[in-house]
Amino acid sequence: MDVITAEEKARLKARMDELIANRSVITQRIADARALGDLKENAEYHAAREQQGLEEAEIRRLEERITTAQVVDDSRMADGVAFIGSTVKVREVGDDEIESYRLVGESSGSDDPDIIEVTASSPMGEALMKARVGETVRVNAPRGVKRFEIVEIL
Repeated sequence: MDVITAEEKARLKARMDELIANRSVITQRIADARALGDLKENAEYHAAREQQGLEEAEIRRLEERITTAQVVDDSRMADGVAFIGSTVKVREVGDDEIESYRLVGESSGSDDPDIIEVTASSPMGEALMKARVGETVRVNAPRGVKRFEIVEIL
């Protein structure tokens, strides 16, 4: 099951609305390119058709995701337990540096350099899900197993 935050759902909906609004622009590009004549060697026509196909596929993917994803109810989450939408501060065992991870359903490419987004299905995300402050979690990383102490959950 795909679990996302309300903020992620709003972002997906905004992206889908943007693509739907762009349909008329692409249709006009196709019509303008078709008016130029021979379609066999008309690069503008083929590029516009390819973009149309890609955007329609993305619209279908977003519609499916929006209708099937379950939105996390923040009010029902237990205090002190990491879940989708939580920001978790951790310290690698044997290190003093504290890092912040945000559990998300889908990476948004956030511009905040202080918080690393991890999806719930990633190794780090799976380790952090349902963790509590004071626990030590194991992460099966590509370069071996790492252990992190949960310092704070926001």
